[in-house]
Amino acid sequence: MNTITAAITAVGAYVPDFVLTNKALEAMVDTNDEWITSRTGIKERRILKDDDKGTSFLAIKAAQDLLAKANIDPLEIDLLIMATATPDMPVAATGVYVATQIGATNAFAYDLQAACSSFLFGMSTAAAYIESGRYKKVLLIGADKMSSIVDYKDRSTCIIFGDGAGAVLFEPNYEGLGLQDEYLRSDGIGRDFLKIDAGGSLHPTSFETVSDNKHNIIQDGKTVFKYAVINMADSSELILKRNNLTNEDVDWLVPHQANKRIIDATANRMNLEESKVLMNIEKYGNTTSATLPLVLSDFEHLFKKGDTIILAAFGGGFTWGSIYLKWAYDKK
Repeated sequence: MNTITAAITAVGAYVPDFVLTNKALEAMVDTNDEWITSRTGIKERRILKDDDKGTSFLAIKAAQDLLAKANIDPLEIDLLIMATATPDMPVAATGVYVATQIGATNAFAYDLQAACSSFLFGMSTAAAYIESGRYKKVLLIGADKMSSIVDYKDRSTCIIFGDGAGAVLFEPNYEGLGLQDEYLRSDGIGRDFLKIDAGGSLHPTSFETVSDNKHNIIQDGKTVFKYAVINMADSSELILKRNNLTNEDVDWLVPHQANKRIIDATANRMNLEESKVLMNIEKYGNTTSATLPLVLSDFEHLFKKGDTIILAAFGGGFTWGSIYLKWAYDKK
């Protein structure tokens, strides 16, 4: 029996129409375009303005885009994994609703939350299901409506985050392509530096938590930046060494789109040419669980069968890691 590897065979994406520019943010908080661009690399971000639409709307759109482009019957999907930090509601998994809405009624589904590393960790999970031999089609979606948890009076967070969704399909591969290796880590020391204080079991929703504005994301930017630079770069360098890869062997770096300076530090540690580092942060900002699949979708036309791709992410918790992937197809 041939060894089964888990390969990405299709991608899809969706971002809302509304564009929130740096110029518009200047009228909302004490900031300016030059300051935002120089420190983050972000020029604009997409925002889902409809109050009656949540993360599921974004996820459904991305999944439908993938299914249409790949001409796949949703009934063939065995499992749907929903990577998100902003589920529609605390109880009733968003992924379950998404699966039903796209017609994947033969699939089981659940949510996976590891902050900005959610999609990266989801890749590991999806691959394990495929490699087991028990599942043939696993749909992994990364989606977040970050505008729902951002305080637009807090310039340390509102300049960073945007809304969006991306999806990939994992299927068995017998040519040795797909996910090759992973290095995933977490450290609870990060619990206090990037968080939402209230709405969970520790501090349930109350009049006080709402009036004290404890349901929006807050972060200690300097601490998060320091840990992100070190750990994203370290994990990416380690995955190369562990697989006897040099910078020449790497075709593409697909990094989490949180901050251009973090991306640059990771690429420098790997000694990669700028042309190999894929970024769309200037258009979307940090879409959390959606950043990696949005990059894969935006640059899918560049990938060739057999390309070596390194994916890296860092998120609250802290969570971080890197994945070594061999691309499995040429875009038609």
